[in-house]
Amino acid sequence: MSLGKSQQISISAKPHGGTLINRVLVDEKKEKAQDKAKELLPLAITEETAKEVQNIAHGVFSPLDGFLTRQNYLSTVNKGRLTDDTPWTIPITLDVSPDSQISEGKDVVLVYQEKPIAIMHIEDIYDYDKRKLADEVFGTTDLQHPGVAKVYGMKELLAGGKIDLIEEIDIPFSRYYLKPLETRLLFREMGWKTVVGFQTRNVPHVGHEYVQKTALTFTDGLFINPVIGKKKSGDFRDKVILETYEALIDYYYLKDSVVMAILPMEMRYAGPREAIHHAIIRKNFGCSHFIVGRDHAGVGNYYSPYAAQEIFEHFPDLGITPIFFKSFFYCRKCLGVMSEKTCPHGNEDHINFSGTRIREMLIKGEVPDKELMRPEVAKIVIESKNPYVGEA
Repeated sequence: MSLGKSQQISISAKPHGGTLINRVLVDEKKEKAQDKAKELLPLAITEETAKEVQNIAHGVFSPLDGFLTRQNYLSTVNKGRLTDDTPWTIPITLDVSPDSQISEGKDVVLVYQEKPIAIMHIEDIYDYDKRKLADEVFGTTDLQHPGVAKVYGMKELLAGGKIDLIEEIDIPFSRYYLKPLETRLLFREMGWKTVVGFQTRNVPHVGHEYVQKTALTFTDGLFINPVIGKKKSGDFRDKVILETYEALIDYYYLKDSVVMAILPMEMRYAGPREAIHHAIIRKNFGCSHFIVGRDHAGVGNYYSPYAAQEIFEHFPDLGITPIFFKSFFYCRKCLGVMSEKTCPHGNEDHINFSGTRIREMLIKGEVPDKELMRPEVAKIVIESKNPYVGEA
């Protein structure tokens, strides 16, 4: 484990860009916008785009106040920064068809499931190079990569401009849903001055618990923030992730040391760039530190094991302290979770935390060794009818 070289000390968790964005209309402003929406051109959006709108409005993507305009899009793709040099690595965009009838300088109403949810002030409508977007963000143009496949399936143009949220969308597992303003208030009420964020799209094994508890030894609290939304086939279902983490927290964590809240957002599997994106998001939630493990946000063999850690060297001004964990394992002789820096024993004494191996055991109904996964966690997965995305 190591701290990012450029940021060795605790920091105050200011929102990214300095201000927590709030584009949620209330009271009289909301009523006026709802009336106005009736007269505007409607633009239908998908569920995942509706989540992006809501994340923008509540400051999850601060400092963004809307979908990227042309110059900020180009700067993000080419440099991993906005035009004002603020670190930003993942383009948040709205793709539209040439026949959408929208035009620059006009407002449209964004509609999800026939319900107007936001007004968008169109500033830019521009074309873009899908191949370059894929290559720069994902490091590949291979259509087998789920992020690349999505890019090539996007519409021909992008529309940029600020949004105003007029109606919240329904979020699954809403009892776990907290917005940045709420988490910041909660952390303050709990007396946490330093908070470490943990990104996950998996059920927890003992290795995850190890990195979380290690980070907790020098921070006041742990923020477990599972991504809830569209994932690739074979990933764990959201319900299973939440239930297994509840069990882990109930049985193996000190009371009032952990907060778990969901992040409604799809995974992009962009490896290094997405690691920076995830850190920025947790900074906006109020975290001072962020855990980055091996192959963070990776898929297949597209990224080297520690590329997602190495990229932080290019963003010394990120404003959140990354905590890096290298490979670790359970050592039968040390009787604990160790790393290459702490264990003198050979591979024959090591049990590696292989997600593939653990998954294969769970699929067969086998309970992994207690050194790999807590029995309370394994029991939930085994007893779940369809624990994985893509199953019938």
